[in-house]
Amino acid sequence: MKIVINRCFGGYGLSHEAIMRYLDLKGITVYPEQRKNAWKFWTYWLMKPEDRFEVKENEEFYAMSMEERQAHNQKYSDQTFGVYEDISRDDPVLIEVIEELGDAANGDCAELAIVEIPDDVEWEISEYDGREHVAEKHRTWY
Repeated sequence: MKIVINRCFGGYGLSHEAIMRYLDLKGITVYPEQRKNAWKFWTYWLMKPEDRFEVKENEEFYAMSMEERQAHNQKYSDQTFGVYEDISRDDPVLIEVIEELGDAANGDCAELAIVEIPDDVEWEISEYDGREHVAEKHRTWY
């Protein structure tokens, strides 16, 4: 079994190119939009601009009640693709993208690698300051 991990300090992340390739291979149509005042951060909308709700930011967002904020956040989640947080690290399409793009798949603070483990192993990803490794699952007590 192949699993994608990050091999450097900083954190797991996919490049915009890798995300777009993944979504293309999955047949998911998105309308990417670079976030306002945010260098290299993208929102991957599932809806055309004219069909989206109005995103509230900063003072306007914090002026809403907690219930209104929760409803706002839910609408945002429903209308966007969560990107790599929602992709299983052993997803065959993700593996294909990493193999195809190589270093171009790396997010800003990532050095992605594919680790192969036996198919019958129950696994989890462990990390320290963003640097990851695959570990066999076992019981832990604190």
